[in-house]
Amino acid sequence: MGYVKLVFFMIFPFLCQLSLSFCSSLSPLCPKDQALALLQFKHMFTISPYASAHCEFSHPKTLSWNKSINCCSWDGVYCDETTGHVIELNLNCSKLQGKFQANSSLFQLSNLKRLDLSYNDFSGSLISPKFGEFSSLIHLDLSGSDFTGLIPVEISHLSKLQVLSIQSYPDGLRFKPHNFELLLKNLTQLRELYFYGVNISSTIPLNFSSYLTALQLPLTQLYGVLPKRVFHLSNLESLALLDIPQLTVRFPTTKWNSSASLQMLRLYKVNATGRIRESFGHLTSLRNLSIVSCNLSGSIPKPLWNLTNIEELNLDCNHLEGPISDLFRFGKLSRLSLGNNNLDGQLEFLSFNRSLTQLQFLYFSFNSLTGPIPSNVSGMQNLQSLSLSSNHLNGTIPSWIFSLPSLTGLELSDNHFSGNIQEFKSKTLDTVSLKQNQLQGPIPKSLLNQRDLYSLLLSHNNLSGQIASTICNLNILQVLDLGSNNLEGTIPLCLGEMSGLWVLDLSNNSLSGTINTTFSIGNKLGVIKFDGNKLEGKVPQSLINCPFLEVLDLGNNELSDTFPKWLGALPELQILNLRSNKFFGPIKVSRTDNLFAQIRVIDLSSNGFSGHLPVSLFKKFESMKITSENSGTREYVGDTGLYYYTISLIVTTKGLDLELPRVLTTEIIINLSRNKLEGHIPSIIGDLIGLRTLNLSHNRLEGDIPASLHQLSVLESLDLSSNKISGEIPQQLVSLTSLEVLNLSHNHLVGCIPKGKQFDTFENTSYQGNDELRGLPLSKDCGSDDGVPQGLGQGEEGDSSMVSWQAVLMGYGCGLVIGLSIIYIMLSTQYPVWFSRMDVELEHKILTRIKRHKKRY
Repeated sequence: MGYVKLVFFMIFPFLCQLSLSFCSSLSPLCPKDQALALLQFKHMFTISPYASAHCEFSHPKTLSWNKSINCCSWDGVYCDETTGHVIELNLNCSKLQGKFQANSSLFQLSNLKRLDLSYNDFSGSLISPKFGEFSSLIHLDLSGSDFTGLIPVEISHLSKLQVLSIQSYPDGLRFKPHNFELLLKNLTQLRELYFYGVNISSTIPLNFSSYLTALQLPLTQLYGVLPKRVFHLSNLESLALLDIPQLTVRFPTTKWNSSASLQMLRLYKVNATGRIRESFGHLTSLRNLSIVSCNLSGSIPKPLWNLTNIEELNLDCNHLEGPISDLFRFGKLSRLSLGNNNLDGQLEFLSFNRSLTQLQFLYFSFNSLTGPIPSNVSGMQNLQSLSLSSNHLNGTIPSWIFSLPSLTGLELSDNHFSGNIQEFKSKTLDTVSLKQNQLQGPIPKSLLNQRDLYSLLLSHNNLSGQIASTICNLNILQVLDLGSNNLEGTIPLCLGEMSGLWVLDLSNNSLSGTINTTFSIGNKLGVIKFDGNKLEGKVPQSLINCPFLEVLDLGNNELSDTFPKWLGALPELQILNLRSNKFFGPIKVSRTDNLFAQIRVIDLSSNGFSGHLPVSLFKKFESMKITSENSGTREYVGDTGLYYYTISLIVTTKGLDLELPRVLTTEIIINLSRNKLEGHIPSIIGDLIGLRTLNLSHNRLEGDIPASLHQLSVLESLDLSSNKISGEIPQQLVSLTSLEVLNLSHNHLVGCIPKGKQFDTFENTSYQGNDELRGLPLSKDCGSDDGVPQGLGQGEEGDSSMVSWQAVLMGYGCGLVIGLSIIYIMLSTQYPVWFSRMDVELEHKILTRIKRHKKRY
């Protein structure tokens, strides 16, 4: 018996431990009322695959909720191990969609300590004041779930809260006045505060939790001055203030109290000017330093190079100047971005730098760097993205760049590089921009075998050879810009079958043959530029399969076709350029509604179009019937911000052929010049009140200038020269105060040139070649301002006018008597009928001249 007792006492501790381990492995039993509350909450929402679209990983956690299973075992539900009460609910990225009710059953879980509802879809739902009843809550995350309206003041009752995260689309959520100050005052235990897109519209109060480790307030419309106390929070690890231009930030001049703890400092578009303080050199724990668009100036201070733990340094879009050096100190650096500054000097530091082994991203674009890229660079085998565009770099592109094994992005555009483009070792390229250099030779074959390439810009170089059909293997390519080179041969047929392509620019090369490309149904093409080549034949009718097409430029080729009126069915077409080809026949459209409704620029100049001006076409131009007022923002046609591609267009305006590097949506242009068009100028053009440029010159137009043109209030250039237009210049055109260039030369205009406003600024060249036109600036007098012929004294006005009228009436009267006498003799002596007809015409001319004379005087 003693032996048994001994054994029992020996194994008793083990049995207890085993028992406790077994018990702890069992989930505590969830109270039935809380399980029911959770199930009721579940049934208020549907599961939508789009509800958590912003999540990298999403999972419908509530699908596992079943009343037959203990709720403490449900996905996202955590219970107190002793009481079984639900104390944590994590429904982050759970694909929930529906209205979050103000009296939701969720508020019955009164013991909740942690609640995460982020990244679901509760569109249109208000944040209920009942959230303030979770008295034990220490963690609340309502980010990215599309709550709207006011943030209730009851949130400030959560006195135990340590983490508060609320993210909204801009102005989706807002505070009442003073409620933000009240919240920071009451939440004395707060460690982390994340507000994104919340309209706070107040200053940051001086009194807030001293325990803060994270303060991130992007897009919150704060104003005033950031309290100095923020920089001296001893536990502060991250500070992010983004897109708050009314918030002034003044950096400490001495060592910060948070120097030892601060790991991330991100300031973007806040009011921070002046130099980078040397006090930054004390932030020895800093890993991420980003100060962008803050108007910092001066050189980069040397103490900054002491931040040896820095992993990401971003000082883009400032006014920093001086050379770049000492970067070899940053052994842990993975991202370095100093673009859009005034930095100069050369990239010599790369040639002896073997410490940047972790560097993955290097961005120095839009500076004033000079010289070649060093060729003896090593130790940067992890580099994935290299951007040195818009500098003054020259020489050849060194081979080490083409040998980078993991290169995904290469941007060296707008420099002075020469030589050939070598074959790339990397097979992971997604964007290559080498445009605006002096590169030559063929397009490398390795570029045409990149399965991840979505942007290829090689324009404005001296590349030669043909465009290989293997370019169509780039399955996800979105931008193909090969314009302004010396490429020749035909356009590959398969280009129209690239389903993801948005920009196809082959302009200004030596491409020949017909456009046999078949544009397949379902393509996404928005820009097609084939201008400036030697293309022949007709416009391919498969272009009708391009429903997203905004820009079609086929100008300066040798195309021979009638007007492709069927293009009017393209719903998004805004620019149509067919200038300088061999188009012929009348310009006609069908009666179908909404044809060319979005057109803003139409250039059919220098062709062989004939017939009357297309009244039926002008009626369709709905976008030209709207005046685009200056809203302060500049919008461009076809501008998607895709990888530095912008649409250029040659237009004839203000008497010049200009290349617009970008086309404003307000640039409304009609150019039908240098054709064989005839007939009158239709008054309906006056309805196109958005017109900036109207050019109908060098045609066979006749009749009067319609007075309705005075409705074109934003017209800047009007060219009607070299036609057969007659009559007087309408006085109403004086109201065109935006008119900068007027050319009415070489017509048959008569009468006086209008005076006042813009008409007082036009030169003689605007009117030359109109023999019957009088007035300033021509040498032929048209009388003084009050209509009196020049040279008469003030006292002679009445008598002279009367004498003039008497002479005129006597002359015409005598002529009329003689004419009527001839008619009487002719009728009485039975003169031939042809003489009778001639005499009637003579009488009509006499009467017409009398009326015209009265009108003139």
